Amino acid sequence: MKKIVLFLYELFIFAPIFVLATIITAVTVMIGCLIGDKNFWGYYPPRYWSKLACRLALCPIKVVRHAELDPNKSYVFVPNHQGAFDIFLIYGYLNQNIKWVQKQELRKIPFVGKASEIAGHVFVDQSNLKSMKDTIGKAEAQLGKGASMVIFPEGARTKTGKMGRFKRGAFIIAKEMELEIVPVTVNGPFDLMKIHTYLFNPCKLELVVHKPISTKDLNEDNMNEFINNCREIVYSGLWDKYK
Repeated sequence: MKKIVLFLYELFIFAPIFVLATIITAVTVMIGCLIGDKNFWGYYPPRYWSKLACRLALCPIKVVRHAELDPNKSYVFVPNHQGAFDIFLIYGYLNQNIKWVQKQELRKIPFVGKASEIAGHVFVDQSNLKSMKDTIGKAEAQLGKGASMVIFPEGARTKTGKMGRFKRGAFIIAKEMELEIVPVTVNGPFDLMKIHTYLFNPCKLELVVHKPISTKDLNEDNMNEFINNCREIVYSGLWDKYK
């Protein structure tokens, strides 16, 4: 009975409101970025759209902050990737003006893809080595405008709930830009909406923002150790069932 009620809620309440809010947000972002400040219009409308998505999914939200971050400072955030709602949870509750490094395929989403492009988010073709190199330059350009960057170092959503290996891209960008890395732990989106499904199961969501880590002494010799340390910090914030 519960599944039927949730299905009807998602079909007749969540989906129509979410689709309408998505279109309004995308159009607002596109117009705002073309005539005004990209940092403002590319962040605030999607932030409230993301909060709406989490609330419409009937999810209680918990945010744990181990350090107060400077809202006017650029960072590189490296969260684990549990599911589609990671984006809403981070965008809505991180409280930092951010740009995303995201898969090229997301550019094809109606309204959202074009709005993301205009807002300055960075798309990357993960199958193309040259594109991966170009990503670094594009990310640096956006970070240079005072925004922070969010990059999922695993590269893809987990299929099991367990965290995967961290790749080097986010850390290379942070080092070249002399920016601090901020590990972020996401809990809950894996249970809320499993990969390859569009039906959600309301549950608690948690965002854990860890202390920034300097990249001042980061180099090729200690890169792997640094990445593993960041991964361990993210891992430490996971709920036991995800470890």
